Formats: sequence, C-alpha cells, structure tokens
Amino acid sequence: MDVNWPTMSDRSAIEWTDATWNPVRGCTKVSPGCKFCYAEVFSERFRGVPGHPFEQGFDLRLVPEKLEQPLHWRRPRKIFVNSMSDLFHEDVPADYIGRVGEVMRRADWHLFQVLTKRDERLRELLLGELRWMADLQHVAFGVSVEDRRYGLLRIRSLQDTPARLRFLSVEPLLADLGPLDLRKIDWVIVGGESGPHARPMLRDWVVDIRRQCRAQRVPFFFKQWGGTRKHETGRTLDGRTYDEFPLAFHRVLATSSA
Repeated sequence: MDVNWPTMSDRSAIEWTDATWNPVRGCTKVSPGCKFCYAEVFSERFRGVPGHPFEQGFDLRLVPEKLEQPLHWRRPRKIFVNSMSDLFHEDVPADYIGRVGEVMRRADWHLFQVLTKRDERLRELLLGELRWMADLQHVAFGVSVEDRRYGLLRIRSLQDTPARLRFLSVEPLLADLGPLDLRKIDWVIVGGESGPHARPMLRDWVVDIRRQCRAQRVPFFFKQWGGTRKHETGRTLDGRTYDEFPLAFHRVLATSSA
C-alpha cells in the first residue's frame, strides 16, 4: 500500500494546496527549473524497492488505479494534480488526460490545481479535443516560471489557453523576470529552490513580482525562501506571510461546503 507516500495524499505539506493526487508518476526534464527536481530525487531513492510506488524510479508511467481517488475525499479540498509528474507530458496519451479530466468534472466539490511545464501541449489540447476541460470552473491551469527565457513564453502561452482559472508557479525563481504582463492570470505563487544544490533567489526579484501583482491586482502567494535549510529561512517577506488566493477559489470551496 502507498497511502502514506506523496504519490497521493489528502493532506499536503505544500503550502498552497491541501492534498496531492498523482494518477501519473515520473517525468523528464525540459528546462533549467527541472535541474534539481525534488520529485526525481525522492523517486530515485526507491528505484528497485519491490512493491514501492516508485519501484521504477522516476520513469514515467500511468497509474489508472489512482484515478478515482478524489471521488473518495468528501471534504472539499484544493488538490494539486500530479505533484510528482506532469499531466501534459508528451508521453501521457490525450485520452488518459481526458480520463483525469472526467474525474475532476465529477468531483466538482474540490478545487483542482493543474501545473505544467508543457504549455504548448496544454494549449493544443484545451483548444482541441479536450476543449471541454477548459470550461470546468473548479479547475485552475498553471505553468511553471523560472526565468525569462522559458518562463515568459509559458506565461504568454497560458494567456492564449482557454481556461476559467489560470495561475503561475514562479518556483524555483532563478532570475529577475523583468516586466510581467499578468492579464488573464488569476494567481501568482513565488518560491525559492530548496535542497542541497539550491540555487539562490534574490529578495529584489521577489519584491518586484509582488509589486507587479499589486499593480495588476493579482493575488500573491509567497511559498518559501528555500535554500539548503528551508525551514530556517522560512517564508516571511518583509515581516509577514503572503497567503493570498483568488476569490474564485474561495467561492468554489464555499459553495461545495454549503
């Protein structure tokens, strides 16, 4: 049994969600933000361990037996979809992504957070054969943003993707992003890299993103400073925490609880 492993959990230590759900496991690297992937490091520790969820390490594989997990969680939650993978990976069949979407459609008392670095495939499918998923009011689609070269292109791609809710996960933030166009973006998360090889994040980069979120009226969530000892560096910015969420998130969960 893998109930207590991070492959799926109705409790999560990730600050911006309540639970994780992984109907896909494993991934491959596509950009600098992937270099020290926490999911890969965790997964590879268990390669070859018989019966472990990551017996195959970080090799990509579908986990259809976990598809209906959110349907059994009756209390409304924010659910991070594929914290240990990328739903829009090129090797995940479109019909399987559709099956994941169908579970999200049925479990409409939850708020689902779908994060990807494969913005082009996300846009292609939500404009095409999976267009119906873009209309789900309780599903937020987001892209990872780590620097200008890769991240800014993903932002523009997300803005051109049909969705009711869109968000940015600016983590790990590896460089100054410069001016940001946050039109059609509902939420911004910012965080530094953690772990033994953590690359530095400068305060000025974070403050500039916060300033731009304020100017463009976008909720700002500061996840962590990161570093080799993230519990020591904490997650306060200028003496306070920033735990802002879109009003739409609150509406979905409040309606579900009513």
